[in-house]
Order: sequence, then structure tokens, then C-alpha cells
Amino acid sequence: MLRWVLLALLFGVCASGGEQKNKKVKPQSLSRGWGDDISWVKTYEEGLSEMVTSNKPLMVIHHLDECPFSQALKKAFVAKKPIQKMAKEDFIMVNLVEETEDPNMAPDGHYVPRILFIDPSMTVRRDIAGKYNNRLYTYQPEDMDLLAKNMKKAKRLLLHTEL
Repeated sequence: MLRWVLLALLFGVCASGGEQKNKKVKPQSLSRGWGDDISWVKTYEEGLSEMVTSNKPLMVIHHLDECPFSQALKKAFVAKKPIQKMAKEDFIMVNLVEETEDPNMAPDGHYVPRILFIDPSMTVRRDIAGKYNNRLYTYQPEDMDLLAKNMKKAKRLLLHTEL
């Protein structure tokens, strides 16, 4: 009788171990849903370093996963192909769900979502802003044309500083 109990216990342990192996947890990609075709850096500091070596501007997206405004902006950002193309080809990209220690990354406060641009001279481009007076660096889904325009402006400013 003891053999049967031990055999049943062993079978139960083996069966439950097999179930755990089949339940693979997919790690969250660095894109966090903002565009899987874009090469994202892991941290703000890594973005700064890569920005300097590549001589491309850094685009920093501050957001929260559970924020409905961030989710709506993310959906619009992904749907806008010209934005995705510029992000992929012309920018170092980082999206952050936690604040950085750099006070320059919150020129008008800590809110989400907000998008800031930094040029390779390590200058936060405060002159590249959205259209809202109370939250200068936020964009809403209907602002994707303005965001695309501001991305082009960040690229254009980079060209002028290179000359």
C-alpha cells in the first residue's frame, strides 16, 4: 500500500513539474507595445550613450502601463507608419515607466504621457513641445501629425548643429 502512495505522489510531482515547464512566461520586450520593429534601448543612460556615439537624437517617452492616456497614445503612435519609420531609422528610442534622476527630463512637471527630445550635445530640446499650455510635452492620439512634425524638427535641428 505504501508503494502505491509513493508511486502516486511521485507521479503527481512529475506531472505538476511538466505543467510548469509548459507555462513559459514571455518576457516583456523593450518596446512595451510602442513598436516592435523599433530598436529600443533599455535605460535612459544607455540612450544617452548610444545617442552620442550614433549622433542621432534621443526620443524619450514617459508613460505608465496602466494609464489610459498612455495606452491611447501608444495605440495612435503604433498606428502612424511615418512616426514608426522615423523612430526606427532616425532616433535612439527609449520608453520609460519610471522617472529618471535627471531633473531636465521633467521641465514642466512629472506627468504621463510626455515625450521629450534630446540632441547629441546632451541638450533637452524644450523648444520642441506639444500644443497644451498646462502640459507642454504631452500628446494625445489626435496629435500624431504634430508629433511627426516635431520629430522632423528634432532631425532638422540636428542637421543645423552639425554644420
